[in-house]
Amino acid sequence: MPGPGPDIPACLQVALPVPLPRLFDYLPPESERATPALVGHRVRVPFGNRELVGVVAGIGPPGTDAGLRRASALPDAEPLFAGELLDSLRWLARYTHAPLGEVFATALPAPLRAGEPLPDTHAWAWTLTEAGATGRDGLRKAGRPHRLAALLAAGPVDEDRLEHELDGWREAARALARRGYAERIAVPAVARAPAPAPGPEPNPEQREAIDAIARAGGFAPLLLEGVTGSGKTEVYLHAIADCLARGRQALVLVPEIGLTPQTLARFRARLGVPVHALHSGLADGERARVWAAAWRGEARVIVGTRSAVFIPLPEAGLIVVDEEHDASYKQQDGIRYHARDFALVRGKALGVPVLLGSATPSLETLHNAQAGRYAHLRLRRRAGEARPPAVRVLDVRKRPLQAGLAPETLEAIGAALRDGGQVLVFKNRRGYAPVLLCHDCGWSAQCPRCSTPAQSTPLTVHAGGGRLLCHHCGHRQAKPLACPDCASLALQPQGIGTERLEELLAERFAGWPVLRIDRGTTQRRDGLARLLAELGDRPGILVGTQILAKGHDLPNLTRVVVVGVDEGLFSSDFRAGEKLAQQLIQVAGRAGRAQRAGEVWWQTHHPEHRLLHDLINGGYDSFARDELAQREAAGFPPFAHLALLRAEAQQAEAATAFLRAAKAALLDAADPAAPALDLHGPLTAPMPRRAGLYRMQLLLSSPSRPALHARLDAALPAIHALPEARRTRWSLDVDPVDLY
Repeated sequence: MPGPGPDIPACLQVALPVPLPRLFDYLPPESERATPALVGHRVRVPFGNRELVGVVAGIGPPGTDAGLRRASALPDAEPLFAGELLDSLRWLARYTHAPLGEVFATALPAPLRAGEPLPDTHAWAWTLTEAGATGRDGLRKAGRPHRLAALLAAGPVDEDRLEHELDGWREAARALARRGYAERIAVPAVARAPAPAPGPEPNPEQREAIDAIARAGGFAPLLLEGVTGSGKTEVYLHAIADCLARGRQALVLVPEIGLTPQTLARFRARLGVPVHALHSGLADGERARVWAAAWRGEARVIVGTRSAVFIPLPEAGLIVVDEEHDASYKQQDGIRYHARDFALVRGKALGVPVLLGSATPSLETLHNAQAGRYAHLRLRRRAGEARPPAVRVLDVRKRPLQAGLAPETLEAIGAALRDGGQVLVFKNRRGYAPVLLCHDCGWSAQCPRCSTPAQSTPLTVHAGGGRLLCHHCGHRQAKPLACPDCASLALQPQGIGTERLEELLAERFAGWPVLRIDRGTTQRRDGLARLLAELGDRPGILVGTQILAKGHDLPNLTRVVVVGVDEGLFSSDFRAGEKLAQQLIQVAGRAGRAQRAGEVWWQTHHPEHRLLHDLINGGYDSFARDELAQREAAGFPPFAHLALLRAEAQQAEAATAFLRAAKAALLDAADPAAPALDLHGPLTAPMPRRAGLYRMQLLLSSPSRPALHARLDAALPAIHALPEARRTRWSLDVDPVDLY
């Protein structure tokens, strides 16, 4: 970027993490000159009465004659953002119409966002002190500290090696350190991992997909559509191994933290290189170290959730997006980016293949594949000897239900357990029951922060009926002893959640373990992995939410029961059918993945529903074909492009006033020569109040993506300047996944 002329003082144009769509001018720090080489550097600057850390986005003449304040420091010797990553983040700011400073902040781990130095990426090792070398013989020989001291006697041993060679080494190391016998030291990072283990020979479909990826060369978007259990991960592993053989880095995105340990273990065993994890469950310091290792080119394989899409890839060779259809790839607050879509943007800028894998691809991705924009690779059969599960639709009308389960279903669960198999009972609603109701007067417990006079939001019953919790805002309270309206004691939980199912199944099948897997039981680090390890291969029952529907390999699972199919069959959300179909197929795919045959039961009051018939008779392809035809007729994505302007305020009138003014600004910015853009609203959001704020929204729809963005570009400066904008909290979501 060229600098200013010789007679004009140069300044730093700094992007700051504030919700203002502009750059801020600063003089460079003392003894520094404002040159284009500083673009991409972090910089500390005074802002009001505080100090912020921003990023130098450009060099140029000051935008005003007023005296400029001086930046206080440049923390880095080299820019953290340069080349492709800098350009891609600029693109993301333009596409999401978000302040560039907030985009830069989103791309950095918290310590780097706060201005801390780029961390060292050395390894840690343990060594004996002089006291330890002479005193270790006095340790109890049967104990772990003695075994650890013996291991360290030959010299320092790094923690990765200790992890593989001695169980419980951390406690033993702390015990030695307390006695002054051992200490932790920094050592140069050495790429060390177990020797790669051989994998199964790819079948012809897998080999064809592997070869297609290898032939891609530069940028190529590829959809790998494979039925559940077809061995998509094997294709990923071969593609990554080829990438590593070429001396390049690979990034693998997974939708949930719970998938990371299982994926990491498999990748580490097969690839023979260190595999780095990056997700929100890690400590901030660890995330910063992984980011720094990737920035330096040391991390060769990175597996992470949504935010890992921002990691630097100076030697990129491949990007993989597993379960590309998953809605968790969309960030729902702050910068509302979609990690899958941004991965494609980065792949194009980096010139590397981007592999999108799913058994149930999103309709947008399928549409792109059908239009020839993506290569379409298929795995139509399960790997090895595994067979697809048999699916049974159970009509539960007029049947007596216990916690939502029909007698036939309970008998089928018992039969599977007696046969030595495992059972998954799927209910996508955590808690004990969704409503607490007074049987005498009809009163129900409502969230005081999310309910309105016109629409109530029930509190979910937890802890077997003793606690009430709002799943939207987090409000919690104890269950009342009597009805607040009529003083009756007839307060009854209504409906079914995972806790209630767990209670019934534990009582009914007392001889077998029953484990509940939902957000409440998996909040601790590696909570999901520990629960699955606790069950192991024993016969037992898993009661779970959608956490269990995503990619987990449970070889002894022979029966899956889906409770509550009907909840997704009738919804005002145009994506509801797609989400339900994906969920049903993904959950069904957990069964029968090894030698034993699997069976899936879908309980429903609407066995004749079109969606169920499509899935049973034609599979996901049949459903997707019908759904795309309906989307096209209705003018919904992928045949239209949406943006959602949301507003929240203490009073509904303030949110409505802002959206009316914003709509006027959008209408004033219309270009008669551009394709049409429809404005719907202001409308009350489907959830009209949350956490004490009333919620309204304005939906923008256009058949042309460039026309939609051009209108937003033209109108947003006026919208930011609206007086009403200062009296409400508002946000713009381009390509919204949920119209909530």
